[in-house]
Amino acid sequence: MKKKKPIFKRIVIKIGTKILTGGGFKLDEREIQSVVKQVAKLRREGIEIVIVSSGAIASGMSLLGLKSRPGSLPMLQATAAVGQIQLMKVYEYYFQKDEIIIAQILLTKDNLSDRRQYLNAKNTLLSLLHRRVIPIVNENDTVATNEIKIGDNDKLSALVANLISSDCLIILTDVDGLYSIDKDGKRVKIDIVRKIDKAIKDMVYKSEEVLSRGGMKTKLEAAEIATSSGIQCIIANGRKKDVLLKITYGYEVGTRFTLSKSRLKERKKWIAFGPKAKGKIYVDQGAKDALKYRGKSLLSAGILKIEGDFSYGDMVVVLDEKGETFARGLTNYSKDELEKIKGLKTDMIREKLGYKYYDEIIHRDNLVILK
Repeated sequence: MKKKKPIFKRIVIKIGTKILTGGGFKLDEREIQSVVKQVAKLRREGIEIVIVSSGAIASGMSLLGLKSRPGSLPMLQATAAVGQIQLMKVYEYYFQKDEIIIAQILLTKDNLSDRRQYLNAKNTLLSLLHRRVIPIVNENDTVATNEIKIGDNDKLSALVANLISSDCLIILTDVDGLYSIDKDGKRVKIDIVRKIDKAIKDMVYKSEEVLSRGGMKTKLEAAEIATSSGIQCIIANGRKKDVLLKITYGYEVGTRFTLSKSRLKERKKWIAFGPKAKGKIYVDQGAKDALKYRGKSLLSAGILKIEGDFSYGDMVVVLDEKGETFARGLTNYSKDELEKIKGLKTDMIREKLGYKYYDEIIHRDNLVILK
C-alpha cells in the first residue's frame, strides 16, 4: 500500500461483534490485535480516534459457558457486565504494547437525551482526545432498559460521531459494503451513495433478502444521521488487510456516503438525534408547508391533535394529517395547555389561558425538519 497523507483528523470507528468474534461467541484476539495495530499507527499520525465497540455480550457468553444468547433481560445484563470487563482487558493488553492509554465510556439514551448530560459526555470525550487517550464506547447494557436503550451500536456510533463533530464515521462489518442486485440476480457493490432515499433503501433491503444477510438497515440509519450532521460515513469489511489505514489515507474502500447538502448546526444535531420524544403534535397541511418550506415556527392555529404526556421544554415530534413524522422540536407549552389552545389563533391564547408564554408553540430555532 502506497502511503498517502491522512485525509481525516478525527474519526469514530464502529467495530461489530462479528469482527471481534469471527462470527462466534468468543473474542478473536487476532482480529482485535489487527484493529489495534492500525489504530495505533493512525494515532501516531496525530489522528484523534474514538472506538465504538460491540462484543460485551458475546464475550460474557463465552466466559459463562452459555451456548445461546440469554432470553431474559436480567441475564442479558449480567452477561454484558461479565463480558465488558474481559473486552476491555483485551483492548488494554494490545494497546499497552503501543503505549496507548484507553478509557471506557458506557452510555444510555438518557445520557444523550438530557442536554446537560449530552454536553458532559461531549466534554469528557474531547478531554480524553486532547490527552491522546483513545475512548472505547459501548452502550451500558447492564442498566439499559428498553425505554432507555439506544438500540444498536451502529446508531450509537453515529450519535458519538455527531457528539464530537467527527470528520468521518467508519463502520466495520463482515461484508465489503452495501450491495444491490442487478437484473441477472448478481450482487453488485455500491461504491458511493450520494443520497439515502427510498430507492437506495429498497435496493439494499432487496439485496439482503436475496443474500440472507441482515444488519444493513441500522447501518443506513447511522449513515443518514452522520451525513446530515456533516460527517462522511464509510461502511467496509473489517477483516480486509489494513482497511482502516486505506480509508484514512483516502483509498476507495467499501461504500462511501457523501455529505448531505443541508447540514445541521450543533444544537440542532442534538434536537434531531438526541432527546427521546415525549409527545406527538398533529398539524394540518398549511402548518406543515409553513414549517417545511417557509422556515416558520409552529403556531397553535395549525394544530389538529395532541398525544402523549409532556411539559414545557420537552421534545415532541410533529406529524402531518396522514400521521407521517416530518419534524422534531422543543415545545413551549405542556400537553394540557395545548389541548386548550389547539386550533386557536395566536391572539386568542391569552384569553383562553389567562396568560401567555409564547406566540409560538415551537419556535423555529428549536425545530428540526426531518428527511
